[in-house]
Amino acid sequence: MKKADYTFAAVEMWRNGTLKRVRPLAWKHLRAPDRPARSDEKVKVCAPGVAPKRGRGGTLASRQALLHSAVHIENWAVDLSWDAVARFGLRHDEYGLPREFFDDFVTVAEDECRHFSELNKRLEELGSHYGAFVVHDGLWESAANSAHSLPARLAVEHCVHEARGLDVLPLTISKFANNGDAASAALLRDVIYPEEINHCAAGVRWLRYLHEVATGRRQPAAAADPDPSPAAAAEEPASSRSAAGAAAAAAEADAAAAEAGAAADSGAGAGPGASSGARLELEQRLAALSLSSGAHDDSGPSGAPTGPEEHAPHVEIGDRLKDGGEGFGWLEDARGHGRVESWFHSLVRRHFWGALKPPFNEEARAKAGFGPEWYLPLAAAPTAPAAAPAAAAAAAAAAAAAAPPAAAPLAAAAEAAA
Repeated sequence: MKKADYTFAAVEMWRNGTLKRVRPLAWKHLRAPDRPARSDEKVKVCAPGVAPKRGRGGTLASRQALLHSAVHIENWAVDLSWDAVARFGLRHDEYGLPREFFDDFVTVAEDECRHFSELNKRLEELGSHYGAFVVHDGLWESAANSAHSLPARLAVEHCVHEARGLDVLPLTISKFANNGDAASAALLRDVIYPEEINHCAAGVRWLRYLHEVATGRRQPAAAADPDPSPAAAAEEPASSRSAAGAAAAAAEADAAAAEAGAAADSGAGAGPGASSGARLELEQRLAALSLSSGAHDDSGPSGAPTGPEEHAPHVEIGDRLKDGGEGFGWLEDARGHGRVESWFHSLVRRHFWGALKPPFNEEARAKAGFGPEWYLPLAAAPTAPAAAPAAAAAAAAAAAAAAPPAAAPLAAAAEAAA
C-alpha cells in the first residue's frame, strides 16, 4: 500500500529534522480524519464475530487466513500509531506531550508498517493476497470510542489490545510451526513478537506518565512544541513541517489513492525505506496543507478566518496544573485514583466492553511492564471444566426431582442422554 511508503518517508523526515514540530504553527484548521482511508473494493469488511473461523493451520487455506488476519491487524496498527500523533499532537494545551511521546509512536508506526509489509509479502508467497479474506474492523471501532481521550486510547488500544496480541501470538506461531511453515513461524516469533512487547510497553509508559503528572509525582517534561514568540514565528522558514501535519497529509494522500483504486500498489510487499516518489508526494501535500508559518491560509474548515489566534499564547500543562487542573477532565479523573493501575481499571471499565480473557502471557506482559496487578482485576472468571458423565447424570436426576411437572420431560430427556 502507498501507506507503507508514506510512513517510511514521514519517519525519515521526522528523524532527520525535516519535520521540525509536532504541530504546524498554523494548525487549527487541521483535523485528524474520523476514519483512515480504505478502498472498499480491496478488502471486504464484516461485523466483528461474523468473520469465518481461520482454523488451526492444518491446511494451506487456514494458514493463508491466519496470515491475512495478521496483515489486517498490522494495517490498523499503522493507522492507530499515526492517529495518536495527529489527534493528540493537535491537543497541545490539554496534554503538553514531550517529544519522547512522539518519538515512541513514530517508532511504533515504523515497526507496524514493516510488520505489515513483511507479513503481506509472506502471504503472497503462500499464493494469496491482502483482500482475499473477509475482515472486521473491531480495532478501529475501539479507537473511535476513545478518540476524545488520550488516557482512554492508551488504556484500550495500546495496553489491552496490544497485550491481547501478546497472549495469542504464541499459539499462532505454533499453528505454523506444527504444520511445516517454518518461515511464517520465524517471522512471527523472531521479528514481530519482541517488537509488539515494546509497543505494549509504550502504552503502559505513557499512561503512567500522565498519571504521575496529574497527581504531582513528577514535573511535566518540556512540551514538544513550545510556542515561539510572534517574532520567532514570523521568522520560521517556510520549509518547516510538522509530524501531525505529515500524518494528516499521508491520510489525505492515501484517501486519494483509494479513490483512484490504487490503495494497494507495488510498495505493499516492499521492505523498509522511503521511496523518493512517496517522499516528494508527502512534501507536496505538506506544502498544500499550508503548514509553514510563512505561507499559511488563516481559514478554518468552513473558510472562516482564524486570524492571529493561530499564534496566540497557550496555557502550558504545568501552568494548568498550578491552577488545579480545572477544565481538563482527564486531570481530575486521574487524581481520583491513587495508583495508575486503579485509573487503568476505571478507564477500561468505561471504554472497553466485557472482561479481559485469560489465559494471559504473563512473561511477555511482564516484559512490557504490564504486571498482573494491571489486568487480573479485569479478568473474566475461568470457565469451569465440563462435568464428567456420571456427575452430569446425577445433576440431571436432581434437576428432575426438583423440577415442576412441566419441566419433567426435559429433565428426563437430559438424564437419558447422559
